[in-house]
Amino acid sequence: MKIATFNINGIKARAQALPDWLDEAQPDVVVLQEIKSVDEAFPRDLFEDRGYNVETHGQKSFNGVAILSKLPLEDVRRGLPGDDSDEQARWIEAIVTGKQAIRICGLYLPNGNPVELEADGSPVAGGKYAYKLAWMERLKARAEALMADEMPALMAGDYNIIPQAEDAKRPEAWTEDALFRPQSRAAFQRIVNLGFTEAFRARHQGPGHYSFWDYQAGAWNRNDGIRIDHFLLTPQAADLLLDCQIDKDVRGREKPSDHVPVWVELDI
Repeated sequence: MKIATFNINGIKARAQALPDWLDEAQPDVVVLQEIKSVDEAFPRDLFEDRGYNVETHGQKSFNGVAILSKLPLEDVRRGLPGDDSDEQARWIEAIVTGKQAIRICGLYLPNGNPVELEADGSPVAGGKYAYKLAWMERLKARAEALMADEMPALMAGDYNIIPQAEDAKRPEAWTEDALFRPQSRAAFQRIVNLGFTEAFRARHQGPGHYSFWDYQAGAWNRNDGIRIDHFLLTPQAADLLLDCQIDKDVRGREKPSDHVPVWVELDI
């Protein structure tokens, strides 16, 4: 089973690029982020005509996540548990069954900038950085529940986290950014430490691997990228891991997203 994650930065803007990539890559399941569309306006026909079942959790002009699957989607859930007042569309999950069942969770973790801190270094209440860290605490709680369930499961998407210095071409440029601040990285590591496998690093070591290049300042041409799109696998899913790759060349095509697809292949 080939499962991909792709922050498309707007379904309208990627109405040609995304179907082209699907036709070429032929993933079985895709989790999308930043669809920037309400559910009713999402162009389902583009994907249903290609044999995909479509589930969305949309929001007008911002955020929004979706799952496309060539296999039936069961037990679909929308919204990250833990805060009923959170109206941002950043989480969707479902069970997909191949030779066996796997729970696939798609996420779009808050960016967190600008970072607003109190004098003691704590995040300013109500600020975007405080929201990011609080969201990560809720993510950790959901991750603990997935681990306790003991069925194969993964959490994939745009984490807006640069885990290590080697995951940025110029780590020094990100030291004060919410994506690379110590509190952000520590929150991510606490989730990994529950027993998750970070799929890409299980298959590839060393610097130079990126999944995002800013549109500004010629970042793509200079390969000035960062790796912020990740797969975290429970032990039961990690046992099935065959491969994990970044489709880097997609960034150089016409009207690209600033992210590229990342995918795993599982023996499932």
